[in-house]
Amino acid sequence: MTRVLFVVTGAREWTLADGTTHPTGFWAEELVAAHRVLVAAGCDLTIAVPGGVRPQADPASLLPEFNGGDEAVVAELRAAVDGLADQLAAPTALEDVEPGAHDVVFVPGGHGPMEDLAASPAMGRLLVAALDAGAIVATVCHASAALLSADREDGSWAFAGYRMTGFSNEEEQAVGLADRAAWLLEDRLRERGGEVETGPAFAPHLVADRQLHTGQNPASSGPLAEQVLAAVPA
Repeated sequence: MTRVLFVVTGAREWTLADGTTHPTGFWAEELVAAHRVLVAAGCDLTIAVPGGVRPQADPASLLPEFNGGDEAVVAELRAAVDGLADQLAAPTALEDVEPGAHDVVFVPGGHGPMEDLAASPAMGRLLVAALDAGAIVATVCHASAALLSADREDGSWAFAGYRMTGFSNEEEQAVGLADRAAWLLEDRLRERGGEVETGPAFAPHLVADRQLHTGQNPASSGPLAEQVLAAVPA
C-alpha cells in the first residue's frame, strides 16, 4: 500500500506587501480532487498540518466566480469538504511526522502555503528526507511554495536545478493579487534556482523531473495525483 503524507496548510491569512492580510486556507478543488484520486487508489493517507491545527478552505475557493460560475460545482465541493470534516478536525501535527516514512509527500495549494509551508523547518526536513529516501514529492499551484523550505544543512536548496511549475505570475495577475503580494511564487522559485515552466493560464499543466511532480493550478490537481500514482514504484 502506498503511504501518502498529505500536507495541508494551516494558514488562515496571507500577509500582503503592505502588512495587511488576505483571507486564505487550502484551495478546495485542489484538496478534494487530489484526495479523491489518492483514496480511490487505496493509498494509506495521513493528513498533516503545521501545529496540528484544523485547516480551513479558502473562502474564495467555494465561490461560483472561481469555479466557472457553476453553482453545482460549488455545492459538490462544499459537500466533499464537509465529508472530510472529521479527518480535517484532527490532523497529525506536521512537526510530529517521521521524516522519510512515506512513499509520497503531496501538498495541495491555496495561498496558505506561501504563509506557512514556505518557511516551515518541519516541511523542509520532510522534503529533504523524502528526496534522500527516493520518495515522490508532489505540489500543486501555490503549494510549490512549500519547496522553498527545503534547505540542506549546507544552505543549498534541495530543488535547485529541478524543472517545476506552480501558480504563474500571469495567473496571479488575472486574479488581481499580484500587485499586492509581498512576493510572487514564480519569481521566488526562479530566484532559488528552479527551472520554472508554465503553460496557458488556468489550464492543466504538469511538470515531472526525477522525483518531483508539480502542477500549475487548480485544474492540474486531479491529473497530478494520477501522474503521481503512475510514478510510484510497483
